[in-house]
Amino acid sequence: MTAVRPDATLTPTAATVPHGEPGAPLFPAGFVWGAATAAYQVEGAAAEDGRTPSIWDTFSRTPGKVRNGDTGDIAADHYHRYGDDVALMKRLGLKAYRFSVSWSRVQPTGRGPAVERGLDFYRKLVDELLTAGITPVATLYHWDLPQELEDAGGWPERATAERFADYAAIMAGALGDRVGMWTTLNEPWCSAFLGYGSGVHAPGRTEPAAALRAAHHLNLAHGRAVEVLRDRLPAAAQISVTLNLHQVRPLTTSAEDADAARRIDAVGNRVFTGPMLRGEYPEDLIADTAHLVDWSTLVRDSDLPVISRPVDVLGVNYYTPTIVSTPASGAGDTRNDGHGNSDHSPWPGSEHVAFHLAEGRPRTAMNWSVDPDGLYDLLLDVTRDHPGLPLMVTENGAAFDDYVTPEGTVEDPERIAYLRGHLDAVQRAVADGADVRGYFLWSLMDNFEWAYGYSKRFGAVYVDYASQLRTPKASAHWYADVIRRHALPPVPDAHA
Repeated sequence: MTAVRPDATLTPTAATVPHGEPGAPLFPAGFVWGAATAAYQVEGAAAEDGRTPSIWDTFSRTPGKVRNGDTGDIAADHYHRYGDDVALMKRLGLKAYRFSVSWSRVQPTGRGPAVERGLDFYRKLVDELLTAGITPVATLYHWDLPQELEDAGGWPERATAERFADYAAIMAGALGDRVGMWTTLNEPWCSAFLGYGSGVHAPGRTEPAAALRAAHHLNLAHGRAVEVLRDRLPAAAQISVTLNLHQVRPLTTSAEDADAARRIDAVGNRVFTGPMLRGEYPEDLIADTAHLVDWSTLVRDSDLPVISRPVDVLGVNYYTPTIVSTPASGAGDTRNDGHGNSDHSPWPGSEHVAFHLAEGRPRTAMNWSVDPDGLYDLLLDVTRDHPGLPLMVTENGAAFDDYVTPEGTVEDPERIAYLRGHLDAVQRAVADGADVRGYFLWSLMDNFEWAYGYSKRFGAVYVDYASQLRTPKASAHWYADVIRRHALPPVPDAHA
C-alpha cells in the first residue's frame, strides 16, 4: 500500500538548484543527517498486538486535556506504513532515523516478560532501515509511561526507575545486535515538570513536590539504563540522553532578572546536567526548592554515582530561547511560557518568574520566537560547561500552518528559512569549537502534537490524516538538497 504521492520525487526544486558559490562551507566529515519521531505521535495501532494504554492514551481520553479531543489511536499509522515511510526516508537521503519505543507495546504492564509481537514491530522497522542504509537511533522513553506504572505512583516513585532498567534490558536483548545508537530518555524536563507540575502533559498532575521527585527518579532511571546498556550491548554501541536544554536569557541587566535566569536555569537545565554530567545536584536548586522536598532523603548515597555514568553523546533539543524576568521588570506571563496554558507552574520554587517573547522576530504557529542565535549560544554554553562532550542536535524544527495547494504541493518557505538559520547556527558553533556530530530534524512527518492534538504541523512531510497520504513539503526537498551537498545550498537570487 503506497502512502506517498507518486510524483513526489525528492529532487532539488528550481529554488534550490545551485547558483554558483561552490565554496560553501561543508559540515564536518561524518556529520549525521537525520529526522526524528516519537512512538505515540506516529505509530497508531494503540490497542493492537498486545499493546496496553500508556499515560498518553489515558490523558488524551480525558475531556479537555487535548485539543479537539484528539488521540494517538491512529496518528500517522506508522505501525502499518513503516515500509513506505522508510522508503520515503531513503528518497529523502536521510542517514539516520531517530525513533522511540512504546514501552507499553513491548512490556504492557511495565513489568515482567516482553510481548514478542511488540518487539517484532521494532525488529522489522530496524531491519527495514538497515536495508535502506539508514542508521537506526532508538530512544527508550519519549513520555509514554505504561498506565499501570502510573497507577502505582509513576515517576515520583523510586520503583519506576527500577522498572525502567528492566525494560532497557529487554530492548538491549531484542535490538542490541542491530542498533548501535541508543538514547535513554527524551526531554525528562517535560516528563517531570509538564507531567507532574503544570499538568499540561500526561499524566496531568499538578503537584510541585511530585515533579521534583519525578525529576530525580528520571535521572536515576537514566543512570540505571546506562548501566544495563553498557553491560548488554557491544562495546562499540553509543549511549546518550536527550535534554531540551533551555537557552535562558534575562530580560534586562538587572540583578533581579539575573536571579530569575539563574532560577530557571537551575530547574530547567542543571537539575539534569548537574547529576548526569557532574555527579551532583546544584546547591542553589536545593535551596530554592527545600520547602518542597527534602533532598537529603530523596537522594540516596548510591544514586549520584549511578546517575553520572558516562554517556558517549549528549542530545540537545532546541526550538526557541527562554527569556525571563521578575514580574516587576515587565508584564510577561508567570503561567504560560510556551509549554501550554495552565494555572499551575512547571517551575517549582520559581513560580513568580515571568516569561517573555523576543521582540522583532518572526514567530511559529506555536507562537515561539524564531531565534537561531539561541541554538548557537546553547551549543557553545554546553561546550564551555562540559568540555570534550560530543553533542548532537536531536530535535530542531518549527510548526507552521501548512496546506496542500491545488497543484498538490506544500510550500513552506518559513520552515526552510527556520532550518537554514538554525543549520547555519550549528555550522558557526562547530567553527567556534563545539563538537556537534549530527542534526535530526523535527519532525519527519506531521503527527500528534501532544496536548495540541493534530492542530500543529511540525513535519517535513505533510500527512493527510483522513487518507494517510504523505506529501513531502518544499522543506523536505530543501533538506534533501542539504544532505546531498553536505552543506547549505546558496540562497536563491531573488532577481534571477
